[in-house]
Amino acid sequence: MATLIDLKTFTDKRGNLTVIEKILPFEIKRIFYIYGVDNSVRGGHRHKKTLQAAICIKGSCNIFCDNSISREIFELNYPYKCLLLPPEDWHYMYDFSADAILMVLASEYFDIHDYIYEKYDDRI
Repeated sequence: MATLIDLKTFTDKRGNLTVIEKILPFEIKRIFYIYGVDNSVRGGHRHKKTLQAAICIKGSCNIFCDNSISREIFELNYPYKCLLLPPEDWHYMYDFSADAILMVLASEYFDIHDYIYEKYDDRI
């Protein structure tokens, strides 16, 4: 199941500096970000191989995760909160604030064959 972690952040009178170093369980091969979202739902898939780390660097959004055993909703509303998404988590993002910028770090390059769009059966 997805795990929410706090990224190391240094704060002083000048502001905040958040670091992503030696904390992700994968080498970053791709970075993308989602912004300017209306009331749409994004995502709606899981992966065969790709691990991801999602950070809402501005604003907020919710991420629903289902790993076939349990379901959970994570609210990302601070730029130091990072959601680690294993490949088996079928997930979607929703409830984006108007100013939201969701950055995602991925362990693999884009591969259309890595995506699984079918939901798990409703058994919970």
